[in-house]
Amino acid sequence: MTPPTATLARQALGYDFDGLPADVVTLAKQCLLDWLAVTLAAWDDPLVGILVSDAEEEGGDPQATLIGRGRRVARAQAALINGAASHALDYDDVNMWMSGHPTVTFAPALLAQAEGRQVSGRAFIEAFVSGYETASRVGWLVQPSHYARGFHATATIGAFAAAAACGRLLRLDAATMATAFGIAGTQAAGLKSVFGTMCKPLHAGLAARAGLQAARWAARGFTSRGDILECAQGFAATHSQDFNADKALGPAPQGFHIRNNLFKYHAACYLTHAPIECVKQLRLNHAIQPQDVRAITLKIDQETDKVCNIQQPASGLEAKFSLKLTTAFALAGIDTAAMSSYSAANANDPRLARLRDKVAIDFQNGWPHTLAEVRVDLANGRHVEARYDSGVPESDVARQGDKLVAKYRALATPVLGEAKAEALLELVQRLETLDSIDPLLSATTR
Repeated sequence: MTPPTATLARQALGYDFDGLPADVVTLAKQCLLDWLAVTLAAWDDPLVGILVSDAEEEGGDPQATLIGRGRRVARAQAALINGAASHALDYDDVNMWMSGHPTVTFAPALLAQAEGRQVSGRAFIEAFVSGYETASRVGWLVQPSHYARGFHATATIGAFAAAAACGRLLRLDAATMATAFGIAGTQAAGLKSVFGTMCKPLHAGLAARAGLQAARWAARGFTSRGDILECAQGFAATHSQDFNADKALGPAPQGFHIRNNLFKYHAACYLTHAPIECVKQLRLNHAIQPQDVRAITLKIDQETDKVCNIQQPASGLEAKFSLKLTTAFALAGIDTAAMSSYSAANANDPRLARLRDKVAIDFQNGWPHTLAEVRVDLANGRHVEARYDSGVPESDVARQGDKLVAKYRALATPVLGEAKAEALLELVQRLETLDSIDPLLSATTR
């Protein structure tokens, strides 16, 4: 058997900027821009405030920037807080091979490790791609049962991604990188049962911190196993019933996993996006009003029942994980891209609750997680139907870039102001020309 840990360690070290296709570089910058947008937008989220308050009490050497807050904390604290902040709104990117959110796990770790060390934009992009590709490969190694058993892949697999990214930045050799994976793997944890609480975004921060520390400790000589993914009682054996080594180590779809990145344009759990798109399409094409609706039937994969099927959400955070309520939002014309839509007021609005309760979910076995079919039965006896798969990546990278810039401006400008937001955007767009990423981090200050 090809040893996955050693092979993935070597692969993580093999991404050199000059060998990266132009679109992969562009996609890495798009992921970073989107990450900055959603992190800035969450700067005053209550969970972020709690973590910042705890870091202030704990103290430490102020080495790394807290995005949007204009202050520095210790590197591990920054990885934790920025990681949790970037997932707080559940508006960050997704990769279905990982079955989770890739960028939130390793970008915070990379930025914390790179700040103040004269890390160039090119070196940052190399490490970024390393983290992204590792996330997808480890994900495929243990999917689908890893996620189905209740593990949050963002938390568990994310620790390996962050270790790979930081290890690439630290120029670890292959054996030391495998050891870093061993240190990360023994910390890999996170349960889907806490979805709808502050612990879900915390998972991204914990993964970032675990991977950052794993790479740094391995570089200093800390020991662990070098076969953590495949050994008896190792990560795969304890976290999954599957072991797909050939797929995990083989060629990525389209050459790079980052080409299958999915960006969010609705501020809710990604598995709610296909139903939202179906209903938006029906509402616009048929001029449906809420009072016209007699019943709504949603066909979707059975696994979504364990992820985003809160029946009667009472808070804005719970609303993001309610298939029925987000479907009602879309049918009522509520802006599902606006963070303000996911509020306790909307979650408890009697009008929306009545529409929510008209949604019946017909779970399907063996469907793609991202596929949905919606049928709306109208009071006049007619019915209309739509089908949408939110798991298909945008084929036009430039067009995707335009959409992401619009999303970035909508999220970042209210926090930074127009001039600062545009300055940060310009730095990300020419990231590969920067001699140091420090100016980029300075530009995140309000």
